[in-house]
Parts: sequence; C-alpha cells; structure tokens
Amino acid sequence: MAIALDGNSVIALRLLAITLAWLGEPEAGIPHLEKAIRLSPRDPFVANSYRALAECHLLLGHVDQAIDLLRRARAANPRWYAIPLWLAGALGLKGELDEARALLAEAIKLRPEMNSLAQARAINPRSPRYWALREKTVNDGLRRAGFPDE
Repeated sequence: MAIALDGNSVIALRLLAITLAWLGEPEAGIPHLEKAIRLSPRDPFVANSYRALAECHLLLGHVDQAIDLLRRARAANPRWYAIPLWLAGALGLKGELDEARALLAEAIKLRPEMNSLAQARAINPRSPRYWALREKTVNDGLRRAGFPDE
C-alpha cells in the first residue's frame, strides 16, 4: 500500500525488501533495495539498506558482492552489531578466517547476548525458507569462524 501511494518511499522499499528476504525470497528484494539506495544514497539509514542488500546477496550465494556491500554498510554505521556479524559469516565462507574471527568478536562486543546461532534464531524469528537459505550461507560461514551453535 505504501509503495502504491509513493513508489519512491525509501522506507517502504527497504521494508518490503527485508520482508521478502525474511520470507525466503531474497532475489525479489534486491531491486527494491537497489532503488532505495539510488533514491537516497545519503539517507541516514543507508547502512540498513546496504546490510539488507548484502543479506539478500549472501543468502543467494553471492559472497563477494555481499562482502562489498557489508563493508559499505560498516563504513556508514560502525556501531551496529549485525554488520560485523554478517561480514564475519561472509568472510568465513570465503575462508578468510582471521578477519572473520575478529569481526565476530566485534559483533559480540557490540551486542553480548548475540553469542550463538541459537540466540540468533531466538532473536530473529523468520520463515523456514529463510533459515534454510541462511543455514547454507551465513550460518556456515559463522561456524567456520568459530561461532557456536549453542
């Protein structure tokens, strides 16, 4: 409805894309996030758009693209725990374990209660399709970096 009323609403575009990703349809969210970033590259919340776009790409297995987007998100907001957490998962998938471990420690320092995959599941309820994609990608990378299941 919000996009029907204003097809250039950055917030509505970002939220629609995030919803699609959480429903297990990350590919459908990508164009909405790309448009949001194009419309408002200096948006104070552009880190959210970059991180969500990186999430979509990483869930689809586009690791290098996700890493680039997560580095942009981190530059825009270095204090949000989710960015180094996702970047650690992406780098873990690539086998860049030293940097992944350092980022994992940073993420836990920023949000100490986010210290396991079980906690991530508890804090972030999503669809089964989403978790199936996440298991094969970011969770695998996080495990490689030493993030525990429990």
